[in-house]
Order: sequence, then C-alpha cells, then structure tokens
Amino acid sequence: MTYLLALDQGTSSSRSIVFDAGGGIVAMAQRELPQHYPQPGWVEHDALRIWDDQLATAREAIAKAGIQAKDIAALGITNQRETAVVWNRKTGQPIHRAIVWQDRRGEPLCAQLREQGHAGLVQDRTGLLVDSYFSGTKVRWLLDNVPGARDQAQRGELAFGTIDSWLLWQLTGGQSHVTDVTNASRTMLFDVHRNEWDDGLLDLLQVPASMMPKVLPSSADYGRTVESLLGAPVRIGGVAGDQQSALFGQACFREGMAKNTYGTGCFLLMHTGGKFQKSANGLVTTSAAQTSTQPQFALEGSVFVGGAVVQWLRDGLNAIESSAQIESLAASVPDAGGVMLVPAFTGLGAPYWKPDARGTITGLTRGSNLGHVARAALESIAYQSAALFQAMARDAQAAGAASVSELRVDGGACVNNLLMQFQADLLGIPVVRPKVVETTALGAAYLAGLAAGVYRSPDDLQAQWQVERRFEPAMPRDRAQECMARWDHAVRQATLA
Repeated sequence: MTYLLALDQGTSSSRSIVFDAGGGIVAMAQRELPQHYPQPGWVEHDALRIWDDQLATAREAIAKAGIQAKDIAALGITNQRETAVVWNRKTGQPIHRAIVWQDRRGEPLCAQLREQGHAGLVQDRTGLLVDSYFSGTKVRWLLDNVPGARDQAQRGELAFGTIDSWLLWQLTGGQSHVTDVTNASRTMLFDVHRNEWDDGLLDLLQVPASMMPKVLPSSADYGRTVESLLGAPVRIGGVAGDQQSALFGQACFREGMAKNTYGTGCFLLMHTGGKFQKSANGLVTTSAAQTSTQPQFALEGSVFVGGAVVQWLRDGLNAIESSAQIESLAASVPDAGGVMLVPAFTGLGAPYWKPDARGTITGLTRGSNLGHVARAALESIAYQSAALFQAMARDAQAAGAASVSELRVDGGACVNNLLMQFQADLLGIPVVRPKVVETTALGAAYLAGLAAGVYRSPDDLQAQWQVERRFEPAMPRDRAQECMARWDHAVRQATLA
C-alpha cells in the first residue's frame, strides 16, 4: 500500500489524516485549538500550541493507521491562510501570538490605504481588496507594536510566514523558510501575475523583504521532515491554503468548476484557469493550487462566520450541548418563522465588505422560539453563500464565461442535510456532496502525491472523485428570490451603523 499524510491546520482544530493512494481515509487524529480574544475584534492563536498539536496528531494518525513513517510516500500541508506568524530565526520563538485571519485590528491602516488611493494598485497586482482580513496589515501591526520588532526585522533576524511556513520551518528543523503560491497570494504583498513578492507593496506596508519566505508551486519539493519527529524522514511534497486545497481535492481543475467549503467560515471558489479575472462584485481573485510555475486563478468569496454561528449557539447561548444537535433543533420547526439572523460577529466579508457590521436577529415575535433561532442560524450560512454565488455569477456573465452548473460542497457543516437542501433551493442548481468530504486535507495529500510520483497527472485524481449525495433544488424560483430579498433587507439592518 502507498500512503499519504495530510496535516490540516485549521482555525478551530489541528488534525492529521492518513490517506491511501485511492483517496480513502485510513486514520485520523484531531485536537481542538483554543481561541484567544484579547479585545473586541481581535483574534489570536498560540503558534507553539499549533505546532505541538499538529505534531501530536501526525504521530497519532500514523499509529492509528498501523504504519510507520517510512511507509508514507509524501506529506502535504493545508492551513488556515491569512493568519500571520512572525518568529525569531535564531531561536524559532514567535515574537507574539499569531494574528488570526478573522482579526480586525488592521482596519485603521486599511482605511488609510484606501483613502490614499492604493486600492486599485493592490487589486491589480494581488487580486485582493484592501482589507485587514489579509496578512499584510497583520505583519505591519506586529512590527509597529511588538517592542524591538522593527529593529530586529531590519537586521534580518525575523521571519514571517502564514501557518504553512511556520509548520514547514518546524518540520524541517529550521531548514526551510518557504510557502506556496496560494498562501502567498493571501498576503496583499504578492504579485500573482509574476508569482513573486512585490517590492512596491512591501514598501507600501513597510515590511522588509528579508522576512519573506521563498515561494514554490503547490506541488513541489519542500524538503524532508527531521527524522526524530516522525521516526523517519518524510518527503514534504504539497502545500496549499485550505480553500485552494479543497478546490483541488474536489477535482475542480477546469475553468467554471466551483466548490463551497462549510467550515468556521464559508469559502466559495470558482476556477478561472489561467485567466486573471477582476471582480466587479465584491469578490477577490486568488491563485489556485499550481502543479507548475504556470499561474492558475480562481474567483473567491469569503464568509467570515459560517459554522462558527453554530459554535456561538453552543458556547455563547448554551442553546445546544453539541454542534451536531443543531440539525434536529432546526428541524423542530417547519421554517424560521420570519426570523433572520445575520452573524456579523466580526463584520461582513464578501460581497459586502462591511467591517463595522454587527450581528443582528430580526423578525422576532411572541411565537418565536429557540427552534426558529436555530433554523435562522443554520439558514444564515446558506444565505451568505448564496449571496457569494450570485456575485460570482454576475462576474462570470460579464466575462462571457459559462455559468456554474453544479456546486460541489465540503467541510464539516456539509453533512447537514437540511442546510444542503436549503442551499440548493436558494441557488437553483444541484449541490453535490462527495463521498470523501475531507477534501481540504485530500487536496494537500493529492498535491504531495503528484510531487512524489504517486499520481501521473490531475487526470488520475479526477477519476477518483465520487458523489455521495446530490441535492436537487425543490423551491420555486420566485420563492427563493423572496427569501434572498428578505436576507438583503436583514443585512442592510446589520450595517446601518
């Protein structure tokens, strides 16, 4: 048997999955990741805890699979993307907690950049909008606010990386300070046309070039793990940010193919091939996973709070004891009873980009109960994704591209049948769930397998993708349009401030 190991470091957990060459899951291990909220709008992670947990889950998954490290053909990494870590090159110690992608502390700097007229330059070179979601302003904040950091950076003593770079540094014993094109494309510092760091943008955000990792294709030679970590050196052959990895794991290799991942947030990506397509509808253009130096692109829309709204019901309101209970509670009522929940806990992402929006619940009556709120929370995930899809459809139409005929889905919340059916109803196209829903980790494994010669080409992977369930739209289109109009009204109320 040939085995591939995927390290899947996400916002809420670190896990490792051993796959066989056919894409089947052999073993899995997972640890929940604590979140730190120093003040409103700030979100942080302990980077050393991330490393410890990721290594522990890798060892546990290998043991569960009943194999040894020498049996693994290659290792792939996929990760929460825009989260920024800065560490000392000599000691390997972070200078501060990692600043998470959800964090909004960079918004004042982003507002300043927009006022100074830099938004067009940023979008032209990076495909991104100027927003604190991306890594660039997080690095700038660390350099400006951690005592001595800027002086250390100027002396070349500090390294910056997204979570993939941090893990690669640790796995290789500090030998590899690298990243891949997909993660680099989320920094607001990377020219996606040339696949190189942009000196002008580095200067604009006052980030020294000496801090930046080397950038490789998503499927490449990233080095070997230190022997003592897993019991034998393991080739690292694949790296991709979680959403581009999921697009790859869903076998969306061609222009016009789309997937939506339902995790802590929701992320809708449509492959646009080698075409850099700017969005006129609040989406971003991002690098897709690349198996060569040839640029590949995707249109993307990001929902900041997707499955996290279920966590809020569990931990904030104590409405449920476990996330799995949300479906039965939501199904206890025939519909949301007019209740609309907009989970703008950290502002609203695409296609709205309203950093000052706050969560709201509207439409409450004396007859409203917890079931209605739960159903409205669940439906909010589908509504936000539908708004992304509509924006994407407008961009595709303007570019003369073919419309998306089906939406492939993955992520933890895609196992919720009520949610998936409502999503199909809103979109008016089939929603397709694959047999292996761990497509984020699978994409990383596939990229590693390609680098190691386990697969000859992406065509081999296309043949392995299989459907588990197909949700056909059942709601009349005029009713779906009414629902979306009510959602748009609720969003406007959440952004009045």
